[in-house]
Amino acid sequence: MTTKTRRLSLLACALMASSPLLAEPAVVFDMGGKFDKSFNEAAYNGMEKWKKETGKNYLEFEISNESQREQALRRMAEKGASPIIGIGFGQASAIEKLAKEFPKLNFAIIDMVVNLPNVQSVVFKEQEGSFLVGAMAAMASKTGKVGFVGGMDIPLIRKFQCGYEQGAKFVNPKTEVFANMTGATGSAWNDPARGGELAKAQFAKGADVVFAAAGGTGIGVYQAAKDSKKLAIGVDSNQNHVQPGTMLTSMVKRVDVAVYNVAKSHKAGVSVLGLKEDGVDFAMDAHNAKLVSADMKKKVEAMKADIISGKIKVADYMADNACKY
Repeated sequence: MTTKTRRLSLLACALMASSPLLAEPAVVFDMGGKFDKSFNEAAYNGMEKWKKETGKNYLEFEISNESQREQALRRMAEKGASPIIGIGFGQASAIEKLAKEFPKLNFAIIDMVVNLPNVQSVVFKEQEGSFLVGAMAAMASKTGKVGFVGGMDIPLIRKFQCGYEQGAKFVNPKTEVFANMTGATGSAWNDPARGGELAKAQFAKGADVVFAAAGGTGIGVYQAAKDSKKLAIGVDSNQNHVQPGTMLTSMVKRVDVAVYNVAKSHKAGVSVLGLKEDGVDFAMDAHNAKLVSADMKKKVEAMKADIISGKIKVADYMADNACKY
């Protein structure tokens, strides 16, 4: 091999090594950590599926405070990772900034829209899945009173609450819905003790089913339901196994599928996932089979079909000026 040929070969190898097509993907988990049994863990499961199928590795980082988001994403970009996936709406500003600074890399964000040519945004119709579990809560309730415990008080979580209330009142217009948010900062996603307190307060007022849309905080809600011999509804991941026998169902938000698809094939633009796209659903398995009667399941499946067909319109808190609190 001549010196010139050798130099060309080395240059070709260097170019291939720096190519985004060969770069490892990266994921930055949000507050609560990748083992929160909820939102972040769903994303982790999606990346693990991608890793198992491809035999490749990915970079990851779990932030412990909100100021770490940009720093973590920048570190991934400087290493040449692509796509870089930010988990959670809170990473939007950092993703927007870094996507502009590193235009040759691909980025993605879950639960928010960033309109840039190298960013894929994945959002969900949480109101549709929440409608179904709200209907199930009303059907299972013996008191006509159900509860909702949200995490951080933001429009996205109000979207869950709004859909839940619509579903409950669709079944029984007289259903009373108690609702509380855990807090106004990122720590609201990881406060099981506070979640338990809020759930117990709702049970004391007569609620006998409580839906938690609160990340790791929900673990306290589920424990309180078990201790009080009431029912709880999980969120994001299928959490029926967390307290089997007292988990009525879970509002599954397929963050795992979204993250897996991004890692497998990044597509810039906005992806919106609802019931029709299998982006949200209610969970059925051996852990809650005895709690959901055949009649209840039949009715919920019918509602699901009607939402998909457009026969039932579920208002979106963030778009339709609905359920304003």
